[in-house]
Amino acid sequence: METISLKCVLVIDEELPIGLAANTATVLSITLGRRIETIVGPDVIDASEQVHTGITWLPIPILKAQADSIKAIRQQAANNEGLLVVDVSHIAQRERNYQSYTQKIASFSADELTYLGIALYGDKKVINRLTGNLPLL
Repeated sequence: METISLKCVLVIDEELPIGLAANTATVLSITLGRRIETIVGPDVIDASEQVHTGITWLPIPILKAQADSIKAIRQQAANNEGLLVVDVSHIAQRERNYQSYTQKIASFSADELTYLGIALYGDKKVINRLTGNLPLL
C-alpha cells in the first residue's frame, strides 16, 4: 500500500466531557504510535541546533459521533481486513489497571460494550467511506 493512500482518524464520543475526550484521544494515539512503526518521522534540528523529537507525518483528524455510530463504524471497520482498529471502551475507562481491564472485558461481548472512541488506520478510501460524513470534534 502506498503511503499516499493511507489515512488515520480518531472518532470520539461527542457526549464526553473534555477531559475524557482528551484522555480517550491520547490512549488511542499512543496505541497507534506503538502499532504503526513508521507513523512517526525522524527527529529534526532547528536553526539554533536544538533537537525536536520526531512527530507524526500523517495528519490525524479528530472527528465526533454519537456512541451508537461509533459502535457501528467499529463493527464495519473490524470486518475490513486492511484496517487497524483501536478502541477505548467504557470498561477501559473505568478500570484502574491493565490486569483488571483484561479480566473485566473478557466478560463482555462486543455488543455489550460502549465505545468512547476509536482510531482507524489504513486505506484512505475505506476510511473515507466509513467516516466521511462525520464533523470535526
